[in-house]
Amino acid sequence: MCGIVGYIGEKNATKIILNGLKRLEYRGYDSAGIAVLQNGGIALRRDVGKLHRLAETLQNSPIAGKVGIGHTRWATHGVPSERNSHPHIGESGSVVVVHNGIVENFLSLKEELLQEGASFKSDTDTETIVLLVEKFIREGKDLLAATQETLKMLKGSHGIVVMSKDEPDKIITARIGNAGGVVIGIGEGEMFIASDIPAILTHTRKMVFLETHQLAVVKRDNLSVMTLEGEKLAYEVSNVGWDPVSAEKGEFRHFMQKEIHEQVRALTDTLAGRVDFEKGDIYLPELNLSENEAKEISKIFITACGTAAHVGMVGKFLIESIAKIPVEVEIASEFRYRDPIIEKNSVVLAISQSGETADTLAAMAMGREKGAKLWSIVNAIGSQAVRVADGSISMQAGPEIGVASTKAFTAPLLDLYMLAILLADLRGVINREERIRLVSDLRLIPHLVGLCLEREDEVLEVAKHLKHAKNALYLGRGINMPIAYEGALKLKEISYIHAEGYPAGEMKHGPIALIDKDMPVLAICPKDRWYEKMISQIGSCFFRKQLPFTQQ
Repeated sequence: MCGIVGYIGEKNATKIILNGLKRLEYRGYDSAGIAVLQNGGIALRRDVGKLHRLAETLQNSPIAGKVGIGHTRWATHGVPSERNSHPHIGESGSVVVVHNGIVENFLSLKEELLQEGASFKSDTDTETIVLLVEKFIREGKDLLAATQETLKMLKGSHGIVVMSKDEPDKIITARIGNAGGVVIGIGEGEMFIASDIPAILTHTRKMVFLETHQLAVVKRDNLSVMTLEGEKLAYEVSNVGWDPVSAEKGEFRHFMQKEIHEQVRALTDTLAGRVDFEKGDIYLPELNLSENEAKEISKIFITACGTAAHVGMVGKFLIESIAKIPVEVEIASEFRYRDPIIEKNSVVLAISQSGETADTLAAMAMGREKGAKLWSIVNAIGSQAVRVADGSISMQAGPEIGVASTKAFTAPLLDLYMLAILLADLRGVINREERIRLVSDLRLIPHLVGLCLEREDEVLEVAKHLKHAKNALYLGRGINMPIAYEGALKLKEISYIHAEGYPAGEMKHGPIALIDKDMPVLAICPKDRWYEKMISQIGSCFFRKQLPFTQQ
């Protein structure tokens, strides 16, 4: 989860930004950089790896200024390297940008810029942003107008900070969608910008949180908030307590709400360093998988508990349909106590948020005894499920404090999708065009999830209508059946309401007898290949019970 810190005031921006980035280290990153306005130009320092390497670079080659921006990055475009690290500076050297999110239309924007004679210095999507801003400045627009024009051209969810040596009195920042927060800290004759509160909490308690589709012009002693089109907006200044736990929650009422909204950023980070959108390639180096080994796999056993098991059920659909490998999904607590037929070329794939789930580890041990190759998908780096596996995939979802998994449900769904594509490629069961199409779709996921999160008010209204329910039924079919299971599990965990997930096609074989006007039924019914069947089944069930039925 990329970190952003910015400063404008009278103090040394370099020190403030570096210290702020250190407070965001727990989010994970693979490179870092700082840019400050110095002697009428932009001084830039970047490095791969942890912040101590950037600190050493700054010690050996110091920079200082009163205005600056910094960034810790998970690589989503291009390998982790100095040239791909943020901040990114334009061709003229006058504009510099840091960015969280994925530019969904990066390839088309890059092609247009190349045709106009632009030169790219990195493999990143972010560079298109700074080159577009410079292009509009050359056409006569000031920094604000150029940034606004650029933002109109971007697809996806973004947190963006822009700075120019030609307008040193301001920093411009914007938030589009749910790629992460943008927090502005108000000081005395100084202002701070960050992607999260802890980065700037030691400097001020007065915070302004940008909403989606808002832009701010930040000056030393002045702040203007507006829509992306330029309509001025009133803003609320929040006083944040010094308590670190409260600071971590930020603008949210509790950690689960915060983590639900962090899913966009977690999904973006899960793609980090693993996808080449131009070539359609997937990189999962920690899996330690060769082409010959992939071709020898005869079956995959996915084993997990609770939410992770539901992830595995979705993974079965993905791997079987894309990679054409038979997959069985086993509840770890059952798998370990039976005698499954695990052949030499089988893989046992364990999924666990913590990597320390006892039943899952025991299932892995049984797989080892039977000669299977062991893989794991884990959120906690360095946990036992990673150490004992032959190969692993890190969720890169960041800490999850809430009781019910949210990020650790959606992030491994992406991991399994990427795994399915990689296996299909190595086994030669997918052509290049299809692989590029499947990989390209990954660019859309964070933004689409962000659009769902923007419907929180509608969800709240539905919840108000259902708050007195004692039982609930979730229905899904095909790949959405495990989503129904997960929905029911979440309702049980969080609200203590009895709920069951059920295959929609089985409604008429028993559960229909339980439905009455007091039992809410949630049907998962996207327009996929099961859509018509779902509409037919749900409609007939409801009509038989003489209940109102609405199709939306």
